[in-house]
Amino acid sequence: MSNRLLLFLFISSFHLISSSEDTSFIFNGFTKANLSLGGSSTLLPNGLLKLVNDSQHQKGHAFIKKPIVFSSSKPLSFSTHFVCALVPKPGFQSGHGITFVISPSEDLTLAQPARFLGIFNASTNGDDSFQLFAVELDTVKNLDFGETSNNHVGIDVNSPISVESAPASYFSRKEQRNVRLNLSSGDPIQVWIDYKGTLLNVSVAPLEAEKPSRPLLSRSINLSEVFRSENLFVGFSAATGTAISYHYLLGWSFSTRSESLQLLDISKLPRVPRLSVEHKKVKQYGLFIAPVVVLGIIVIAVLAGVYYKRKKKYAEVKEPWEKEYGTHRFSYKSLYIATKGFHKDGFLGRGGFGVVYRGDLPSNKPIAVKRVSHHGEEGMKQFVAEVVSMRSLKHRNLVPLLGYCRRKGELLLVSEYMPNGSLDQHLFDEKQSLDLSWSTRLVILKGIASALFYLHTGAEQVVLHRDIKASNVMLDAELNGRLGDFGMARFHDHGGNAATTAAVGTVGYMAPELITMGASTVTDVYAFGVFLLEVACGRKPVEFGMDAEKRYLIKWVCECWKKDSLLDAKDSRFGGEFVSEEVELVMKLGLLCTNIVPESRPTMEQVVLYLNENLALPEFSPYTIGIGAFSPVVVDAASLTVSCTARNWSAPSVSSSSANNSKDYEQMLEAKNSVKIVAESEDIESRLSKPYSGSICSILPVTEKNAANKAPICTAYSFPVNKKPGLSTMASIKQTFMLMGSPESFLVGFCS
Repeated sequence: MSNRLLLFLFISSFHLISSSEDTSFIFNGFTKANLSLGGSSTLLPNGLLKLVNDSQHQKGHAFIKKPIVFSSSKPLSFSTHFVCALVPKPGFQSGHGITFVISPSEDLTLAQPARFLGIFNASTNGDDSFQLFAVELDTVKNLDFGETSNNHVGIDVNSPISVESAPASYFSRKEQRNVRLNLSSGDPIQVWIDYKGTLLNVSVAPLEAEKPSRPLLSRSINLSEVFRSENLFVGFSAATGTAISYHYLLGWSFSTRSESLQLLDISKLPRVPRLSVEHKKVKQYGLFIAPVVVLGIIVIAVLAGVYYKRKKKYAEVKEPWEKEYGTHRFSYKSLYIATKGFHKDGFLGRGGFGVVYRGDLPSNKPIAVKRVSHHGEEGMKQFVAEVVSMRSLKHRNLVPLLGYCRRKGELLLVSEYMPNGSLDQHLFDEKQSLDLSWSTRLVILKGIASALFYLHTGAEQVVLHRDIKASNVMLDAELNGRLGDFGMARFHDHGGNAATTAAVGTVGYMAPELITMGASTVTDVYAFGVFLLEVACGRKPVEFGMDAEKRYLIKWVCECWKKDSLLDAKDSRFGGEFVSEEVELVMKLGLLCTNIVPESRPTMEQVVLYLNENLALPEFSPYTIGIGAFSPVVVDAASLTVSCTARNWSAPSVSSSSANNSKDYEQMLEAKNSVKIVAESEDIESRLSKPYSGSICSILPVTEKNAANKAPICTAYSFPVNKKPGLSTMASIKQTFMLMGSPESFLVGFCS
């Protein structure tokens, strides 16, 4: 029995002794330290640990090679005291910071430099799987992380967003108040971190001061829940971005028990080098004067290659005529840095005219940069002049254009960043979580209408946007609509005509007269009308995957109106939260703006009055000529031009009944010479195969007939022919008719 008792006492005593053991170490300088160095960190001959070099976008790490074992049977605790110095590089803004890190792994290769401090990256979302604790001494303010000072101390748990932070300061016993401490002064700074139970205290002070009696940060954190591993690595990390500082560690003491923490001997710590521009040059020259001439030649050759590559990387195209636009021009290097090299993490979207990236200027102002490819210099001077002119456009519902940059084969347009993206994403992308209510959509419609009214009448010159659609309407932080993407915009003086007849735009939004008449304010009104229907109905102008009766939005809305069920076409996502009178007003106004007769469309001034209900809509019905007729533009280069337009038929703009429509239509036919009526569509080819002396062939597809008087409801199509149409012309005609939804018959007129 006595032997068993002795054995039990021996085992218990051994357990108590082993459980009381702790891990402690102290380095007064790091000459003999057993460290694992990563990234750009280096150990200098005098025992100074340098975490990063003097280049941009670098990161460096230093960890104790052997992990520290924290027992799972008792709460995690530790105390540490270290001395560091952040010395700004001459000629650069100081930053970024240095961090004390605890991690289950010393592998931080996936971490990013700059604002991520070499321990986090852009995908870090703060979840429990990350398992990382850090205390940061940061000298750059980052608004994305909620930082309010560029000289602060913070506590980070699994995320670059600090759970607790405060401007760097220490409590002075002599002055009995907190005194500001400049982290980037270049002077050595003492840092104490004590964790016991669940209380974490962080203190900082100058080298000559004692440990403050009051900590700078005090936070209750359960680190036992943060780390699932008992083996943890402790060490340091630092990083640079476009801002650069030299990050030095002079000494470090650590213990898993606060009472066992050893005091650093300040007198034994290595000295921090003081850099100046002159000293740096001497150091660089000393490196170039290598022991052997051959090595020097190789170094010079490598540097020359790097310089040439870097110069080519940031090369721009500048011509003498651009001097007058100098204040509106961005350097390519500044945009490259702002977008982090046009990194995929900043990708915002791809359009028909380029790719858009998010960027951040040094002033922390977010921007959107569109990269547009171009070939040749034809028209570039005029285009740049118009881009610069757009900077003078001031309206709350326009995306402000800030400037441009030119490179060989590439044009970069810089505008303000809109945080909620484009309107079409929220209308058509089911993955988007933002549901736009009817009241929000109506505010957006009124805003874009106001912007177009300003472009047409309020600016110094008339501005034709020429590409109005949901994907070119951006949403700011308050979900206000901002009209953007002026890549196809054109300017002309008030009272003059646009110096272009090119039919550009997006299919479904292009007015039918664009081919023959060119762009004008009324073609913008047409596109805005399609946009009105697009927002109210929550669908695109043309969707070939739908049934034939619903395929074309304009026709579908008009058909619903004819059935006295106009609201059947509205977006089903509204639910019951909408005002039916407002929705009907927007749909009818959309049909009025998309009238196939240009002269019958309202001006943008009238549109604004209609939307604000300051002016009543004119009397018209779904049977009014030109209402609800969708006419896709078809271009055939081999056979001159095919245009879907009603400009050769002077239809009245407003009619209140189908009987009036028939009467007006008969008057139109009587006014034309040699009009031939073809009852069946199969006769068109035989009619067109005969030569005619006239130069215009007009074909009217009969889409339906009035049940009461058999009056045809028609839309006019005109295109030039030369004597006898070729096969390609016939193919274009047939394609046009197919897009119209296979009407029952056609009226064909040949006019001399």
